[in-house]
Amino acid sequence: MKRIVVGIVSHGAALAIGFGLGIYLLPILTAPPSPDAATLEAMATDAIFETEFQEDLRGQDFLHWGNGTVRITPTQVIHTGELAPGPDYMLYLVPEFVAHEDEFGPLKAQSRAIGSIKTFNGFALDLPDDVDLTAYNTVLVWCEAFGEFITAAQYQ
Repeated sequence: MKRIVVGIVSHGAALAIGFGLGIYLLPILTAPPSPDAATLEAMATDAIFETEFQEDLRGQDFLHWGNGTVRITPTQVIHTGELAPGPDYMLYLVPEFVAHEDEFGPLKAQSRAIGSIKTFNGFALDLPDDVDLTAYNTVLVWCEAFGEFITAAQYQ
């Protein structure tokens, strides 16, 4: 009987570890190549806003973080830096600065989803034509799959 219990516990632990590693590694393995820094810099030459993702926000931990520069042009949001790898990231424009998922929840309906983030070493996302950048003041990276805050930066 003891052998069966030990087997169930050890196999269950191995399954849980494998599942966790799969969730963490799958986005890394399937991510398209990140744009190179020179390309991102060239795309951001007409930026009207520039800000930095902070690394010490209340909603961040060792699995959920981002750093680097965010530039907003009239047509794109461009990030040069790094994001913690993860699944189903979405970039939002938010009307108020938030630093944790419990602050974003009440504002999500008022926020504007810009697009999916598929790379973790910089990205460029096109802005929809009808976005009024002055209606928002923060860019936020959110994990849709797990409802997790990744990072945010106030741009105005």
